[in-house]
Amino acid sequence: MTQHSLKDKTVIIAGGAKNLGGLIARKFAEQGANLVIHYNSLETQKDAEETLQAVEKLGVKAILIQADLSNIQNIEKLFTQAKKTFGGVDIAINTVGRVLKKPFVETTEQEFDSMNDINNKIAYFFIQSAGKHLNKNGKICSIVTSLLAAYTGLYSTYEGLKAPVEHYTRAASKEFGERGISVTAVAPGPMDTPFFYGQEAPEAVAYHKSASALGGLTKIEDIEPLIRFLVTDGWWITGQTIFANGGYTTR
Repeated sequence: MTQHSLKDKTVIIAGGAKNLGGLIARKFAEQGANLVIHYNSLETQKDAEETLQAVEKLGVKAILIQADLSNIQNIEKLFTQAKKTFGGVDIAINTVGRVLKKPFVETTEQEFDSMNDINNKIAYFFIQSAGKHLNKNGKICSIVTSLLAAYTGLYSTYEGLKAPVEHYTRAASKEFGERGISVTAVAPGPMDTPFFYGQEAPEAVAYHKSASALGGLTKIEDIEPLIRFLVTDGWWITGQTIFANGGYTTR
């Protein structure tokens, strides 16, 4: 076992039921990590239960926690429950997000507030709780978006309210560094999941597929190994946002 092995580490995955979060849970379980798998609502409960069964078959310990994390007390409960169950938390990964594709002048206050809660507020207080509760030499990783480096319309609330997470990542890495905690963000390109297709017309899908230098949409299988690296052997990378998108955007 190397110094940065996942074996017997406790990992919290916010949004861990399906898509990227579900894949992270399965792959980390293969490496021997114990898991706290968060899911948002009854809508994703079946996916969460399937992910739990899959990781338990690999011989690791795991628990499911359903919670609306826009109530920040529920974020704190994720960490306290994890510590109660496993004795501590080593790695915290936040995959929570929502996309809204809508013209600037048509966006309502209610839509803005909802996007702010999901993409910005949760990210801030997830990092805050991780900073309070992680074991020494812990790792924090947040999922943002490659649209942070795009020049485009229609995604103002999505890219605008993911943008602060870059700054939170830098600030937290500076403040938590004395405890050996590294803090990173990963910015995937448009991912080939239902999360992407829900708001895109066929011609927009075709554009996004053609826009990356390497061709096609980002696969969750392209992103999970990068996250796994950042929270293990790549721990020396901190305060950074890594754009992983096949050449979709760069800066």
